[in-house]
Amino acid sequence: MKKTLLLSLFAAVALTLSACGKSGDTSQKLVVAATAVPHAEILDVVKPILKEQGVELDVRVFNDYVQPNDQLVQKQVDVNYFQTEPYLDAYNRDRKTALVTVAGVHIEPFGAYSRKVKSLDELREGADVVIPNDPSNNSRALILLHNAGVLQLKDATNALATQRDIIANPKNLKFRELDSAMLPRVLDQVDLALINTNYALDAGLNPTQDALAIESKDSPYVNFLVAREDNKDDPRVQKLAQALTSPQVKEFIAQKYKGAVLPAF
Repeated sequence: MKKTLLLSLFAAVALTLSACGKSGDTSQKLVVAATAVPHAEILDVVKPILKEQGVELDVRVFNDYVQPNDQLVQKQVDVNYFQTEPYLDAYNRDRKTALVTVAGVHIEPFGAYSRKVKSLDELREGADVVIPNDPSNNSRALILLHNAGVLQLKDATNALATQRDIIANPKNLKFRELDSAMLPRVLDQVDLALINTNYALDAGLNPTQDALAIESKDSPYVNFLVAREDNKDDPRVQKLAQALTSPQVKEFIAQKYKGAVLPAF
């Protein structure tokens, strides 16, 4: 009987310790999916801010634009920080999901790059041009070329314009669509590549100096902190949103990226 009582006592203590461990170790942890540059770098700035507020930030870095949303839907991460609202809208529409924006943090002016020409005017007839293959960034690339006078779209305000909307292509440019992460890797092999700033920076490009055309500072493509409907009001998520739109982050973006990334707040 004493042995049974002792075993029961040990079990109760173990259960209590286990419960305390779970509460203390994970209740204030917040898991964020992000791309490496500039998102993970910006998240590193807010880690100590959140730690002071009792939130441990666990940043998981991805090299693509699909998994961060997939894992958020599957509840493998709590939030993500890598995308614009048009991209999120397209994802939600295609996957029948309902992810939501929490806070707009920064703008990455989208750029056109080349190692073969020094200006868009020098593009040859039938030049090989690569653009992102996801709907939002695909349209963004075409709109940038429209605004630069390289081609003409039926409606340049259509955030989901496609190649079918091109009504004038004077140089008969040949378009190929690739995964966004691949674009910097093929820059030497093509005449022109339309590259997201995060991948451009990661590849050592300087958007403000190297881009032959770049979006203006009033670009509508703000990068957002994104959550699910069920956790968007979670205090930890709201603390992260506040930290990402703090003066410290604004100063870091200005000093670190020197115009290649712009605060949106």
